[in-house]
Amino acid sequence: MRKSRWIRFVTAVTALIVVSAGGAGCAKSEEGGTAEPYRIGAVLSVTGAQSGLGEPERRAIEMEVERINAAGGINGHPLEVIIEDDGSDVDKATAATTRLIEQEEVLAIIGSTGTGQSMAMRAEIVAAGIPQVALGSGRTITQEFDPYVFQTPWTADLVVPLMLEYLEGEGFTKIGLITEDTGFGKDGKEVVNDIAGDYGLTVVSDQVFKPADTDMTGQLTVINGAGADVVLMYSSVSASSIVPKNMKQLNMTIPLVCSHGNAKQEFIDGAAEAAEGVITFAGKALAPETYGEGTEQYDVATGFIERYTAEYGVAPDHFAGHGYDGLYIIVEAMKRLDDGFTPAELRDEIERTSGLPGIGGVFTFSQTDHNGMTAKDIVRYRAVGGAWVLDE
Repeated sequence: MRKSRWIRFVTAVTALIVVSAGGAGCAKSEEGGTAEPYRIGAVLSVTGAQSGLGEPERRAIEMEVERINAAGGINGHPLEVIIEDDGSDVDKATAATTRLIEQEEVLAIIGSTGTGQSMAMRAEIVAAGIPQVALGSGRTITQEFDPYVFQTPWTADLVVPLMLEYLEGEGFTKIGLITEDTGFGKDGKEVVNDIAGDYGLTVVSDQVFKPADTDMTGQLTVINGAGADVVLMYSSVSASSIVPKNMKQLNMTIPLVCSHGNAKQEFIDGAAEAAEGVITFAGKALAPETYGEGTEQYDVATGFIERYTAEYGVAPDHFAGHGYDGLYIIVEAMKRLDDGFTPAELRDEIERTSGLPGIGGVFTFSQTDHNGMTAKDIVRYRAVGGAWVLDE
């Protein structure tokens, strides 16, 4: 931990982490005193079933807050981000949101990591009238439109068609679908079932597992018996890595194709040699050359990747990118506002975001689109030799 980063834990429903910078990095007011900080809340799944997503989000936010403050803050104001761990639980996410609003009086909230938690926070967000930038990728987050809610990841409407197009091109016709029992998994399951027929594909078996499950041989045995020629998995939780291991144990030789929720090193490490050859679809962070050398987004992304790798000894995945994007969507909007702005004015300015280069894509919001991503921001990877590599 760097000396200039202050973190405190509170033993309540969740752990509370305050991220700020001290010393020479703090901005000064015209009178010579330290300006009042701009305070943002973040609800992340640092522990629990989605910790493989929430932990890199936390790391990215902490690192970038320190960088912002070392450069003078935001228009002379230090930035303070108060991070709450929801433990991958919807009730804890709601409680954390209430605390951030009522006790910490934050101007905006980043998070949560998961779709279910992000949706559970909405009632508190709307009642308080503060903007939320969700890091969950369920399409319901922005399709069930609310003026105060924005979103950084790609939704199932963007990812699933790419997955099905790939299966069609490879000549598969019978899908064995397996999804996690979360908002994210249910979202993907619905889209797959809705549009598989458009690609000449049939879902011959539709199986579900719980985030806490430790064995999926039952579901996979049913898929195998149904005559599937490919397994399609839409999931994000740590237990996902059990699926390829169980497939190997059952001597299933059909391919496994995964959603972007599994595009993390945790999945490969958990599955070990069973991960070899698995396909996933995700953002460009794992293959920076795909951003397009010489573009503004390439410079932004590679700079972040270099900083993150130097700080933590490992390259960032796209979940770290979601944390980065959620933070800077708010920060850049703050920079465009005069002192004394309200959360409602910040919401309006976030909605005016246009052409903002991030890690997940280039963000452009509107009065009807609070996601702003396109399928062009997603590429295909294959697990080879213990790492995700571009599959061309």
